[in-house]
Amino acid sequence: MQQKKAKLRVGILFGGKSGEHEVSVTSALSIFQALDKEKYEVTLVGIDKTGRWLLPEQAHVLAHQKNPRLLKLNEVRETVGFLPFPAEKNLVPFEGGKLNAGSASQFDVVFPVLHGTNGEDGTMQGLLELANVAYVGSGVLGSSVGMDKDVSKRLFRDAGIPVVPYLMLHRHEYRASQEMAIEEAQRKFGYPYFVKPANLGSSVGVGKVKNKTDAIAKIEDAFQYDTKILIEQAIDARELECAVLGNHQPEASVVGEIIPLHEFYSYEAKYIDAQGADLRIPAENLSREIEERVRTLAVQGFKALECSGLARVDFFLDRKTGKIFLNEINTIPGFTSISMYPKLWEATGMPYSKLLDRLIHLALERFEEKRGLKTTYESQ
Repeated sequence: MQQKKAKLRVGILFGGKSGEHEVSVTSALSIFQALDKEKYEVTLVGIDKTGRWLLPEQAHVLAHQKNPRLLKLNEVRETVGFLPFPAEKNLVPFEGGKLNAGSASQFDVVFPVLHGTNGEDGTMQGLLELANVAYVGSGVLGSSVGMDKDVSKRLFRDAGIPVVPYLMLHRHEYRASQEMAIEEAQRKFGYPYFVKPANLGSSVGVGKVKNKTDAIAKIEDAFQYDTKILIEQAIDARELECAVLGNHQPEASVVGEIIPLHEFYSYEAKYIDAQGADLRIPAENLSREIEERVRTLAVQGFKALECSGLARVDFFLDRKTGKIFLNEINTIPGFTSISMYPKLWEATGMPYSKLLDRLIHLALERFEEKRGLKTTYESQ
């Protein structure tokens, strides 16, 4: 009698201390529901907004499920901490002041769905490296530089990839010379222009500045989320997006377009208001030349930041000049039912569940490659 193949043990890591907590929870549940339970033994590992690690049952994960603005992890009695345990490829629960290695769940692969700070920025990837466990997505370097819009734009420019003109501003510099900073932005870009936190996503903290008074309010708001912000030229542009998948030989999806029905593609339009934007997949009235250029630049940007596994790459197409600018790269894009990344691959011919299978395979492939490296030096 043929022995039944053991299921892969997958841990979905979600939530976190981030302005994108609610998005992460929604994405994680979408992934949980789509994973084939005949192939995978799935464990949900949630992190609440205070940083507590929880092991919730799937049926009792969420409070306020019908209101995305209030969405959060339910309160549970049992909270855990986790310590990396590389010898056994897992994270060991730390409960009641004691290690509880006997109840540890070994993971063959972890699927981090932690958008934004402390999840998408390399911090969680570092913990998973220490635990010696395979995980979906980019490593520490790709994650950290992909998260920092300032550093990523510098690397894109060095690779010959065009980016929208911008200024970078640290909070301590702004506090010391607020008037000078606002005048420089006005002189360089005029009005309107955009301000955005350097290390956040999902349009959290992003504001469109229309005058000097507006500038003070929007800059202060952006500094609530980060100590470094970008002030970026506003251009009349189409917003194009392309999904990238792979490790050493990444592939690009069809190109999609976001047509915001709000003033710009805000947090609400992305995750709360299903009518907040019109998603065109594939993008309409786009020449083959521009489509191929976007797909090529998406892969080049992915490689320039040393990414792996997956990323969604966002572009602006200037309506007046026809120039293409790489706006930003998202190493852990949203995976909700209305998110662009899975929709782009579905339009390319890869349905949601198959996409998840592919991402898990890429994580294991990358892990095995790294495991083959020597970790000791023997002199000749």
